[in-house]
Amino acid sequence: MSEQDLPSPDHQRPEGVDDATVEALGKLSEALEVVEHARGYLYGFHRLTGTADLALGEAVDLFRKAGHDAIADRLQTELVGRNVIEGRWTFQIVEDYDDSYYSTFKRLESDARDDLAQGRRHLFEAEMKEDRRSHGRRHHEATPRDGSPQAR
Repeated sequence: MSEQDLPSPDHQRPEGVDDATVEALGKLSEALEVVEHARGYLYGFHRLTGTADLALGEAVDLFRKAGHDAIADRLQTELVGRNVIEGRWTFQIVEDYDDSYYSTFKRLESDARDDLAQGRRHLFEAEMKEDRRSHGRRHHEATPRDGSPQAR
């Protein structure tokens, strides 16, 4: 195998790192990916809830315009701008998640990579790619050839 057909050094296992460590780092990376996905849903929840509150405000205005002041008043006082969780709007939930759980998860995952694999990311996946690709075939290259940061 030519050097040009090897993974980039950033995706090669450092000397002395065993299979069990690569597997554990891979599982930690997988867990972080799930947390990233969950965070996306949380931001989606934040945006959708905010959009609903703005549409609700428009509905209140339309009820008022249609002469249904009692319904408009009730929606305005009981629901428009209401906390979604005790004392919190969705932006506060997002901030709490980011500042506590998410940031801690990201830091500990990075620390584990730094401590055990010289900070290298996705070693498990990089080794899986090497195992699964058809070496020497077009569209099965180890790295891009387009001048991107991962190109050799």
